[in-house]
Amino acid sequence: MAKPFASSADTAPKAETLEVLADGVYAFTSEGDPNVGAIEGEDHVVCFDARATPVAAADWLTALREHTDKPVRHLVLSHYHAVRTLGASAFGAAEIIMHAETRALIGERGEQDWASEHARMPRLFKEPGSIPGLTWPTITFSAQISLALGGDRGDLVLGHAGRGHTKGDVYAWLPDRKILFAGDLVESEAALYTGDAYHKDWLRTLDGIAALGAEVLVGGRGAVVHGAENVEAAIEQTKCFLLTLIAAVEPVHAAGGDVRTAFDAAHQALEPTYGKWPIFEHCLPFDVQRFWDELDGIVDPRIWTPERDREVWALLQDRG
Repeated sequence: MAKPFASSADTAPKAETLEVLADGVYAFTSEGDPNVGAIEGEDHVVCFDARATPVAAADWLTALREHTDKPVRHLVLSHYHAVRTLGASAFGAAEIIMHAETRALIGERGEQDWASEHARMPRLFKEPGSIPGLTWPTITFSAQISLALGGDRGDLVLGHAGRGHTKGDVYAWLPDRKILFAGDLVESEAALYTGDAYHKDWLRTLDGIAALGAEVLVGGRGAVVHGAENVEAAIEQTKCFLLTLIAAVEPVHAAGGDVRTAFDAAHQALEPTYGKWPIFEHCLPFDVQRFWDELDGIVDPRIWTPERDREVWALLQDRG
């Protein structure tokens, strides 16, 4: 039986949970859907990631407003993917912050990514007509910037540890509280999407993330992780997914095999551990194709479009 394309058949609503991580620090999770968060300053709020549409973002903001009525001054976007950026207009943020590479990627492929992700994950695009267009930053940076939260709240550090899930991934770090918002650089019991990744660079980037010494981690998907040992385990889980994928695909490529054989090898290696986790079957064809491209010498990810998505899905995942 043919598998439904990507997450197109995933139509059931997910339970949404707002978790207070510390005084004025919040995470909003949704059973494996993309996570978002917020940090209160003395007289403002910094939000981290935006959801896929303004209407979907409004659900998160409604929950947040039960805890604070401070205005959103900064909206930080972890990377360029549509499910993270297209809801930005709901926040009314004075400043939208992203990495300089993320801004470049939006310019290069934002429209195509929007169409691709909408087709792959239609449930996340609640009332897509509410999206006014692509999201553009007012502030970009390359390495690190700090946002003063005011009073005795310290600083929120925004950093770029290197290429990983995309070329421009940003994390948000509260050093005084050891709370880290990692975006899709780290997942908690959720499969990795690596279709726009730099697989081997990502492993080095994770070493930088681990060196921060977080004791609370909000990953891109999955439950919030509490405790230094559990944070370390989540980072190692992310590494293990990458290493297993690399170890399965690389020998097939070296032996002159084809990408379908590589996909089968990767599926066999990864499925026992990760197969029941959110979006595993959705992600794996795109993951394998991207790493295969890297092995072919294609340094930067090729642009995903709905047409290319379907071609890769038919070749690798939907073979009857």
